[in-house]
Amino acid sequence: MTPSAQSTQPRRSDATRAAILRAARERFAADGYERATIRAIAADAQIDPSMVMRYYGSKEGLFAAAAEFDLRLPDLTSVPTAHLGEVLVRHFLARWEGDETLVALLRAASTNPGAAERMRGIFADQLTAAVATFNGDPALTAQRAGLVASQILGLAFTRYIVRLPPMVDATSDELVSWIAPTLQRYLTGTPPS
Repeated sequence: MTPSAQSTQPRRSDATRAAILRAARERFAADGYERATIRAIAADAQIDPSMVMRYYGSKEGLFAAAAEFDLRLPDLTSVPTAHLGEVLVRHFLARWEGDETLVALLRAASTNPGAAERMRGIFADQLTAAVATFNGDPALTAQRAGLVASQILGLAFTRYIVRLPPMVDATSDELVSWIAPTLQRYLTGTPPS
């Protein structure tokens, strides 16, 4: 095989890493951070547990790598200002219900400092960038994004982790009706003096 042909071939270590991450995401989503084990993840990936440790160092390191997560926030520049809160609540409900990885990360973040740091990073980076696209006052962008995150994470925690019956029983439309006005105020309202 020529050197250029070798460089276009995927390396076996890349395939192993990908298999580990796939298995980890599925296992963390199914079992949560605390109950998922390196052995179970390795078995799912059909590799020896020592390989997981070789590539990721620890369960926390593996979780942080597996929790690379794109919130896939909508382009808020194309959303009419009066509908920002509604669009974000609907978006987050769809994300939480469509991907168990984010639920697993939230579950782990409530007890694990590494997972909490990962969750902070995801929301701080991605949500703040989205809010910055329409917020006229850069000094308030991070605060507005933090307030939105407090509502969204609180909603997710009570609906998907604690499974508080009124939150679980509420339809998406009901939740949007209740929460969207609060997000709208956080995003566009005049800050308290």
